[in-house]
This record gives sequence, C-alpha cells and structure tokens, in this order.
Amino acid sequence: MIAFLSIFPLLLVLILLVVFKWPASRVMPLAFLITVVESYFYWQMSGIRIVAASIEGLLIAGQILYIVFGALTLLYMLFHTGLVLVIRDKFKAITPDPRIQVLIIAWSFGSFIEGASGFGTPAAVAAPLLMLLGFPAMAAVMATLIIQSTAVSFGAMGTPILIGVQTGLSGSQVVETYVSTTASIGDVSDLVFQIGAQVAILHGIIGTLIPLFVVALVTRFFGTNRSWKEGLEVYPFALFSGLCFTIPYVLFGVFLGPEFPSLFAGLIALVITSLSAHMGFLQPKNIWRFPDKKQWHKDWIGNARFEKIQTQPKRKSLFAAIMPYVIVTLLLVLARLPFLPFSSLLSSVVMPFENILGTNISINIKPLLLPGTLFLATVALCIPYYKISIQQSAFILKDSFSSLLKAVPVLVFSVPLVRIMLQTQDNNSGLSSMPIELAQAVADVAGVTWPMFAAVIGAFGAFVAGSNTISNMTFSLFQFDIGIKTHLSPIFLVALQAIGGAAGNMICIHNVVAASATCGLIGQEGNLIRKTMIPTAYYLLMAGIIGWLFVFWSG
Repeated sequence: MIAFLSIFPLLLVLILLVVFKWPASRVMPLAFLITVVESYFYWQMSGIRIVAASIEGLLIAGQILYIVFGALTLLYMLFHTGLVLVIRDKFKAITPDPRIQVLIIAWSFGSFIEGASGFGTPAAVAAPLLMLLGFPAMAAVMATLIIQSTAVSFGAMGTPILIGVQTGLSGSQVVETYVSTTASIGDVSDLVFQIGAQVAILHGIIGTLIPLFVVALVTRFFGTNRSWKEGLEVYPFALFSGLCFTIPYVLFGVFLGPEFPSLFAGLIALVITSLSAHMGFLQPKNIWRFPDKKQWHKDWIGNARFEKIQTQPKRKSLFAAIMPYVIVTLLLVLARLPFLPFSSLLSSVVMPFENILGTNISINIKPLLLPGTLFLATVALCIPYYKISIQQSAFILKDSFSSLLKAVPVLVFSVPLVRIMLQTQDNNSGLSSMPIELAQAVADVAGVTWPMFAAVIGAFGAFVAGSNTISNMTFSLFQFDIGIKTHLSPIFLVALQAIGGAAGNMICIHNVVAASATCGLIGQEGNLIRKTMIPTAYYLLMAGIIGWLFVFWSG
C-alpha cells in the first residue's frame, strides 16, 4: 500500500500524458494536488513544510525558466538577424542528409555541451540548431532528449558523480567501514573515483548504440515512409559516431576521473564526425529528407514565430553565423573548468534562501553560473557585432517571453511536486520519503537479484527529481547498503544507480517541458515521452542484463 501511494502521483502523470494524451498543463496541477494530499494526510508532513518545499520547487523552476529564456533569446537573435539562413546553407554543405546532421549536432555536439554545462543545456542549444536546419520541432526535441543519457553521468564536469554520489555516500558509517576494510580503496574520494570508472565502462557498453536509436527514431516517426529501415541504413556512420564518443569517454572515465569524460569525448566526437561527414566517410549512398512541410503533422510543429522572419543577414560568413554558438560554448566551458578562476568567481555571487519558513529546507542560487546568464551574455556581446537595432532587440525579447510563458504553468506545478516528494522524509508518520519507500519495497522483493533492478530505481529518481545528480544523492547510500547486506559489490550497484539516473533524464517531465519550450512545442509532452521511452527501456534492459550477468557470475 505504501509503495503504491509513493508512486501513484507519477503513475497518474504517465497514464494521463502517455495513454490519454492530456497536455502537461492539465496533468501536473492534478498530480501536484494529489501529492499534497498524500504528504499531509498519509505521511503526516506539516503544512508549513509542504509550503516550504513548494517554494523551493518554485525557485528551482525559476532557474529552469531562466535557462530556457536565455536559449530562446539566442535563438530569436539568429532568426531576427537572418543568420539562420547562413547556418542552414553552410551546414548543409557539410552534409545534406538529416540523418547525419542529427548525429553530429544532437549526439556529438549535444554530448559536448552536456559535459560542459549539463542541467538541460544540450536541448536548449542543440534542438533549436536542428530546427534551423529544417527539422520538425518534435524531431529536434526528441533527438536532443535521447542524447541526454550516456553523457549525463559526467555532465557539468562530473557533477552527478562528484556531487551526487559523493554527497549521497558521505558521512555514512557503513561506507566508512567499507572503505577502511577494503585494501584497494584509500578514502571516500577514491571510492567515488572507482564508481565513476565503472559508470564509464557500463555507459560505454550501452551507450554506443544510442546514435543508432536517435537516427532510427527520426526516420520512423518523422519520415515520409515512417521507416525504421531508412534510419538503420546509416548504421556504419551511427556506430562510428557512437564509438568516436564512447571509446575516449571510457578512457577518460577510467584513467582521469569524473570531470572530463563527457566534455572531452564530446569534443573529440564532434571534430571527428564533422570532418568524416565532410570527407564522405561512411556516408549513405542516397540522401534521406523530411517530407515537405505541407505534409507535416500538426503535432510536429512548434508555435515559435520562425517562418515569419525573412531578414537577410548583414554578415554572411560561416564564422559570423556560428560565432554565437562559439561564444556560448566557450563561456559554458570556461565557467566550469576547475583549474581556471572563472568558476569560483562566478560562484561567489550567491542568492541564499536559508531555512525557508523556519524549516530546514534551504537553497542557494548562483545566478552568474546559470547557463541562462551565459546565453544572455552571448546575446549582449553579439548585439554590437551584428548591428542589431533597438527595435530588433525589442522583437527578440518579445518573442522570447511569448514562447517562455507557455512553459510556466507546467513547471510551477511539476517542480514543486517533485520537491514535496523528496522532502517527505521529514514527517510524523515514521515513514521514509516517498522515493525511498518505493525503492525499499522493490528491494525487498528482488533480494539478491537486485542488480537487475538497481538501474530502474536510478531512472525513477531522475524521473521524479529531473536530475541525475539528485537521483544519485537520494539513492546512492540506499544502493550501497543493499550491496553490503546482500554481499554484492556496492560499487557496482551504485554504478548501476548512476546509469539508471542518466537514462531517466530522457523521460523526466520538466526536462521534456524545458526542451519543448525552446522549440515552441508545449502541449506535446506525452507524445515526446512515448518516443523517448523506447531508448530509455533499451538502456534499463541492457543495465538489467548486465546486472543479471553479474549475479550469475557472482554465484
């Protein structure tokens, strides 16, 4: 009963979104209300704490909206200056085939951006770029959501491992005893390094096929023939793209640590795949194209005002066109590299919200470190270079705000819902938090076969929290403790947790909403989740098979 109540709000969300095709703007307020009722009456959470958790959620939602607004502003600047035309023409000179374009931009470039910044930034940057090349909005969003899987565990310079796992394990007597009695581990940092190495290896095994999923899903759902085969035709280049990322990814993860695998592997893959496509290496014989826009289903099309903009660019060189992306990429990387002074400088400006309403719920916002600030800084730097007038600037801001407002009703309910669920550990009922109660129920049933299900709990955590970092923070100690009790490797179980947490990002509600907002696609959340559930299921199935093999070999 407790496990069912724990999952019921999210189960309702999935059923209404995916099965009944309700828009998230209708589903999330209902799910929020049910979560409030459950937390107050069954978990006996105080009313003040529920309100405080909701305020915490609103503050997080505000940060997400700020990131989306920055991405939209950058996007509309490209349209109002006509640079979209240059980007489209120059990139099509590299490869006119959308199947190859999506591998370069979504998989390689998106993974690089994930490594630099994380927090949903790849969709905010790469999805609009795909739209510039003529992708339907839904195809662009779907592709960039799918790639937020393999790269996620080491996103934002390794945050899900270095902050998520390490914070989740720190201070535990169980962990300290394990470290002190295991000769191959010096301290908790060394333990986290070893977990990160196993995460890299597991992702390397599973993630290599993700580019093939991306291109096959694009042709299946958005092609004239609705064909899986047309996507699978480019399997040589898709597998090549996967290996260009996962081979250096595993090497960096095993030998250098959690900070650099996604960042450096993404950069390596971007350079190699772009040059290879330009030279015709492993390219398909026939060029595949999307159907004519007149044949596009209405659900594919975002409501952003792109087609109305016909401005001819004043600067027509490739460098001038891609300069905003070069600047924002540099800013995202420079702001995160730990050996440079920029990260600590930007982190020094803090907006603290301590002990909200007298509870122990606190949140610190670092506005200068948010990707939204770096997007807006890029736009500000580009305004004089492109000679953007005050009137054009006003139109850019107006269009950005107009698109942003459509995401507000969803995020102001979905994120507070999540925070209430995570904060239910402080209650008068004697129960653990909703996520932990559900995880414990699954663990009790699974027993020693738990490695087959460990990744599912990680995905559930990411689906709830919208973050691999928070999922790892919530469940790492839980997974570690199960490993000790069942005499299975706790390092391996925490690694599976991180794998599942990365996979769960593909179907997380507010990730989907934020990505959709950058392409004007609000209201199609259920359609997107139905599509991204396919690679999510693949990821969790493969993790489960690896877990089963581990149990089998462990005797």
